Amino acid sequence: MNTLLAPAEVLTASDAEWWRQAAVYQIYPRSFADANGDGIGDLRGIISRIPYLRELGVDAVWLSPFYTSALADGGYDVDDYRDIDPRIGTLDDFDDMVRELRSAGIRIVVDLVPNHSSNLHEWFQQALAAPKGSPERDRYIFRDGTGKNGELPPADWTSIFGGPAWTRVADGQWYLHNFASEQPDFNWNNPEVREDFLTTLRFWSDRGVDGFRVDVAHGLSKDLPEILPSQAELDALPKDGTHPLWDRDEVHEIYRTWRDVFNEYDPPRTAVAEAWVPAERRIRYASQEGLGQAFNFDLLECDFDAAQFRDVVTHNLGLVAASGSSSTWVFSNHDVVRHATRYGLPPRGDNTTEKQGSAWLLTEGTTPELDAELGLRRARAATLFALALPGSAYLYQGEELGLHEVADIPAEQRQDPSFFRNPGVDPGRDGCRVPLPWEADGPSYGFGAGGAHLPQPSWFGASSVAAQEGDENSTLSMYRRALQLRRELQTAETVEWDEELSQGDVLVFSRPNGWTCATNFGDAPATLPAGEVILSSVTEPAEAGVLPAASTVWLRRR
Repeated sequence: MNTLLAPAEVLTASDAEWWRQAAVYQIYPRSFADANGDGIGDLRGIISRIPYLRELGVDAVWLSPFYTSALADGGYDVDDYRDIDPRIGTLDDFDDMVRELRSAGIRIVVDLVPNHSSNLHEWFQQALAAPKGSPERDRYIFRDGTGKNGELPPADWTSIFGGPAWTRVADGQWYLHNFASEQPDFNWNNPEVREDFLTTLRFWSDRGVDGFRVDVAHGLSKDLPEILPSQAELDALPKDGTHPLWDRDEVHEIYRTWRDVFNEYDPPRTAVAEAWVPAERRIRYASQEGLGQAFNFDLLECDFDAAQFRDVVTHNLGLVAASGSSSTWVFSNHDVVRHATRYGLPPRGDNTTEKQGSAWLLTEGTTPELDAELGLRRARAATLFALALPGSAYLYQGEELGLHEVADIPAEQRQDPSFFRNPGVDPGRDGCRVPLPWEADGPSYGFGAGGAHLPQPSWFGASSVAAQEGDENSTLSMYRRALQLRRELQTAETVEWDEELSQGDVLVFSRPNGWTCATNFGDAPATLPAGEVILSSVTEPAEAGVLPAASTVWLRRR
């Protein structure tokens, strides 16, 4: 068995299923806390805020990429998978952070980006220096071009971030990048690629990492025919495990080898897949012979609507019961408009092709008008609803402060490649990555001694940690109380719907120990179930027997 850092006494080493109902807090390292004042968050900044994380009551933190990177895609373009970006810290800092987190009873999950590396990765630089057909190029996906002299790309494919998915190199060949051109896709048919990632899994597991969040988990395996289909033909192909690029059945062979590595440790390391695939296929990534868990983004894509929420919960709990995993519940992360903002905009309804809030961001937050107060009220209610469900809750930094999306970032200060590759079409993701406000004033609202790498709005001060400390009605206080109660009340991973009370805009369910959650998704008060109220998402005084509009109440049934 590999060991480097012994777990603190507060963590149970033999608890192999700690992740099943954990509250996991996502940290975007560059925007969490800056210890050295250079405007970029760092590991020492995280260490300084561990008391905050402990008081918040989370079970684990998930760190977005902290690896060496040129930041072509916010750190998801990795130069070296086994080192720390010097702007963020050192391996010694990382070890200190793990020890401090463990002593606070907090586990750690790290982001892993296996679909692609950076174009500055040592292997890709070797590929550029090597001839076509070489072992160095075989680690990536290179093809000859089309046209009379190979001057056209192998296919007219479009990358996820917009623009062509193929880029030409000096000797005339082209390489595939499903994201930015600085992110060449690995060739996972190459045994050297597979073995190197096993080395990386052990490297971080030996340093005390408890689990991994696997970026683009559905994209690793590819099977490209000699004559490539057009983009239109590619889009028309079924997503049934045989698609050339996405969610191929054989990707699970890779994850079975990862599971062998995870099981070398005590407790076994675990992982959660970011796999944008139909729910029925998502459970394969959550297999106990594979990664163990997969992100369920279904609530993230719902309107604030009772019927939609119930359908998602019922469907996903049924799927995880069949897979042996536990579900995950997510409302916000580093890629989407914050849910406090989404819920303050008109519902998306049947327009499911557009990410919620994208059109609003393209107007710099002016159209349609944001009802910020209603959005936060609904977000608080949705959060308490999800925290009462069985499974893991993944929380994104700043949502515990009720932060809204920052919409009016000047173009010259933006950083997201999707914004630059799709001008006027994709607003980018910078608005949810703005550094956190810790203090009510100052040059960066307490983020660091200097400025912040993305501009913070003037309203951040009123939403800061300092402004909410000591206010029992604040969103921060609600999250702290909810996470404390959740840990105390957590029970078997089942729910029972109250069919009599779950009518119209109201959903009521109970957990096996009598913990009941009642949510009113409507605009008018409803009937509150009988029981002792232990937590409410709203701040107005409680009225006997009344469940306020856009609210969630937790009760103990008598």
